[in-house]
Amino acid sequence: MKYRIFISIIVLGSSLLFCQCSDKKAVDLQVNEAEKKVDVTIDGKLFTSYIYPDNIKKPVLWPVMSQAGNMLTRSYPMIKKEGERVDHRHHIGIWLNYGDVNGLDFWNNAELMASEKRHLYGSIFHKTIEKAESRNGSALLVTTAEWKSPDNILMLVEQTSFNFIARENVRIIDRITTLKAVIDEVKFRDDKEGMFGIRVARELELPSEKPVKLTKANGEVDEVEKIDSQFVNGNYRSSEGIEGKEAWGTRGRWMKLGGEIKGETAVIVIIDHPSNVGYPTYWHARDYGLFAANPLGQKIFSKGKNELNFSLKKGESVTFKYRLVVAAENLNDDQINKLADEYSKI
Repeated sequence: MKYRIFISIIVLGSSLLFCQCSDKKAVDLQVNEAEKKVDVTIDGKLFTSYIYPDNIKKPVLWPVMSQAGNMLTRSYPMIKKEGERVDHRHHIGIWLNYGDVNGLDFWNNAELMASEKRHLYGSIFHKTIEKAESRNGSALLVTTAEWKSPDNILMLVEQTSFNFIARENVRIIDRITTLKAVIDEVKFRDDKEGMFGIRVARELELPSEKPVKLTKANGEVDEVEKIDSQFVNGNYRSSEGIEGKEAWGTRGRWMKLGGEIKGETAVIVIIDHPSNVGYPTYWHARDYGLFAANPLGQKIFSKGKNELNFSLKKGESVTFKYRLVVAAENLNDDQINKLADEYSKI
């Protein structure tokens, strides 16, 4: 099943966001239900895949590739890659879930969880692909999923749309997720672990001298006391001008993570939407490569000044909107603000 669109870039100036170009970019969706995935390609090259194997406990976008073909997301635990961290095996690609939903942890659920702890974790199951089509310069994928307890009780019905957009030097994923409660009450208790996240490649982590477990060339795991950070060069910058490790736990309308992979500039920006609960979001942006927006877990980030315990009654719903931008050039604040302003109108 294949869907193709062509995107014409309009001449609006020298900015890479509105670059003068004569070529057209083709965005294709290839639905493969047998392999439980939908590949997203741009000009015939893989950009990302929507995957939903049973063992990862949630649907995700993985991998996410740069224009030059470098992997921007961590490979582990899907494949073994030399020099990569092996922590937090639930951090896979790009995902949306939460750490405390009626007392169940959807965030930390992963394959190989100890059987005696399974009752503490919820899972998200892909149900259907509602739509896969081209739409005037973008490719639209609409899916449904179910949030269930470990004893198979349906708690939330999810509908998510992914709008994949290709521009010169910029690729965009607009995610809109609506969650509807189907039991008497669903409580999202204030929790650090959430909500819209990506786990990035080793190169985009922030340099650190902490001991770490890394994958060796033979696939075995090695605990390294002093790590070689020669190629680790990531750095955060928020819409409020806060950089580096200090960005964790702060609020802002967007956060940028920028670095270089094999000589290619690699920038990832997550943009919050004004309609979201808890806007502007707190940023769960860690130096080791977890990069997440958490609008619902406010207590730990504000050091107790704020707390948000969000809930839905049966039949009620909530919608979360996030834009993720991948750029092959270092976006400045003005360029990102334009992308955020554009997204705020959606």
